[in-house]
Amino acid sequence: MFDEKKLWKERAVHRLKEFGVYLRYILNGHLMVVLLFLIGTAAFYYQNWISTLSPNFPAEIIIAVILGVFLTHSPVYTFLLEADQVFLIPLETRLKGYFLRSGMVSLVFQGYILLMVLALLMPIYAHVSINGFKSFFIFLLVLLIIKAWNIAVSWRIHYYVQPSVYIWDRIVRYFINVIFTFLLFSNANILFLLIFAFILAFYYQSFTVRTNKMGLKWDLLIAQEEKRLASFYRLANLFTDVPKLKDTVKRRKWLDIFINSISFSQNNTYLYLFVRTFLRSSDYLGLFTRLTVIGAMALYFISFGVGQLVFSLLFIYLTGFQLLPLWNHHQNKLWIDLYPVSEKYKTVAFYTILRNILFIQTSIFALVILVKGEWIFTGIILLTGLLFSYLFVHFYSKKRLKA
Repeated sequence: MFDEKKLWKERAVHRLKEFGVYLRYILNGHLMVVLLFLIGTAAFYYQNWISTLSPNFPAEIIIAVILGVFLTHSPVYTFLLEADQVFLIPLETRLKGYFLRSGMVSLVFQGYILLMVLALLMPIYAHVSINGFKSFFIFLLVLLIIKAWNIAVSWRIHYYVQPSVYIWDRIVRYFINVIFTFLLFSNANILFLLIFAFILAFYYQSFTVRTNKMGLKWDLLIAQEEKRLASFYRLANLFTDVPKLKDTVKRRKWLDIFINSISFSQNNTYLYLFVRTFLRSSDYLGLFTRLTVIGAMALYFISFGVGQLVFSLLFIYLTGFQLLPLWNHHQNKLWIDLYPVSEKYKTVAFYTILRNILFIQTSIFALVILVKGEWIFTGIILLTGLLFSYLFVHFYSKKRLKA
């Protein structure tokens, strides 16, 4: 006899155990020490920035805009597998308890994230408001209720197949979340909040009525679950090998100029492979872009020279460390072993592309400081970054890859 409670428990326990195994590798890595230092430095500058805010600072608007993003993004963690669209579809009407438990777990995890974001934003509110931190738990309770509403609506939207419905739902819910949160932090009259509560109920009920006779879109639910799982696998792959990680490839024709610049010779076989992999496969290029943009923004707003130097080296280290898995990206492909090329060319090619990537990032960081007109620190960051990149590639990465 089919037991949906047992099925959900097995799926949830297996997923949590799997996450726990990989989290041990992540949290035990010395990268966490660097991240903690990075967070501590950011908190220092954040606190100093808050102390400079005037009483007229629009804290409510900024908080509402930020919280609106976290409230609107409300997926349901279903723990579904690819085979479920064959074996579980006939049992869909008996899975209400299964999906209800998934919704509750989703609320717990996302509620915790919401708690962290609210705790991060509350010092801004407390600085410009006479209420201080007194309303923290009231705000948290109301936001959790709004979060539950967003999860419920997001689930109902999965009965639709039209992409436009998903887009418009996100847009509408985002503006509703922002307006409601703004009224909440502005200490608006309770009447306005009750009116918005009625709007929320009407919005959910309208989708409930329309989808009562529809079936779930299992292929979409499974695809979203696999996408979330793949994101975690890519993070874990930075610290250990993840056999279940699937490669994703995206054609970027506009970047062929970098590939075409490589001379056609046997010695450059692995260099061509690594460059093409970096530009097309997985999230290597996206990772480099995100860290470079975040690092450049941090350097632009930090006015303390030593802090700029430390931040630039931290981001260079983070980029280099997270690009090390590129070395093993093709380790399970047998056709690589058929190359009539010496293994030493693979080593040279990897160190070349890693060094050039870090050199480019260093140059961008130095350019940001130059735009600020700080000529001395521009030279210091450029020279220090280039030296650090060279040492990282030819000493640290060699030791790391042999371990």
